[in-house]
Amino acid sequence: MTKSPKRWAWKIFFLFIGAIFIYQLWILGHVVFWNFYDPSTSAFMQERLGIMKKNDSRAELYTQWVSYEHISPHLKRAIITAEDNKFLEHEGFDFEAIQKAYKKNMQRGKLLVGGSTISQQLAKNLFLSDKKTPWRKLEEVIITLMLENVMSKRRILEIYLNIIEWGNGIFGAEAAAHYYYGISSVSLTAEQSAFLTAMITNPRFYDKNRNSPQLLKKMNIILNRMALINIP
Repeated sequence: MTKSPKRWAWKIFFLFIGAIFIYQLWILGHVVFWNFYDPSTSAFMQERLGIMKKNDSRAELYTQWVSYEHISPHLKRAIITAEDNKFLEHEGFDFEAIQKAYKKNMQRGKLLVGGSTISQQLAKNLFLSDKKTPWRKLEEVIITLMLENVMSKRRILEIYLNIIEWGNGIFGAEAAAHYYYGISSVSLTAEQSAFLTAMITNPRFYDKNRNSPQLLKKMNIILNRMALINIP
């Protein structure tokens, strides 16, 4: 006796749900693992490396992991100031910032401002592509909740500072400090930290345009607000 199309449809549906569940467990396993061990790469880093290798097969990423204690507190303050000034208060999402970003984008008629927290950005960089789709955004929310419930704010910030992009193939605070200033990230001054932080919205562009008036304006705004920020 052959199975009805309806039974086949239900079977496929449950297989699909099961696959999604297994995928979420796979991600959760990585989140738990990375709470104790440092990630050596991320989805975004691999995506950028693939693009770079199309132009130069010998291309490599420049990155060097350093512990939280070996990153300048100035840089930590600058990053939180610019990217997520309620980082220590929220549980993964800053709904006020999301609402403000939505209003600005609606007024301008295009997506110019984001409201993502550091935790959301980390979720995206570690696991997801840069494509803006409803499924990707939903997955970002799920991973953000995992990060916030498994990791401390200190660990989230530590990983974030070690994997974000600071230029073409330049990833992480230590690599950025060496590349731009020839020093270790622990030695970054407040001014240097504000400058590097101002770059991260468009690091490859600002690497080539380091005297951009817009970049210097952003640097000064960050520098003037940093003293008000607490860090993990």
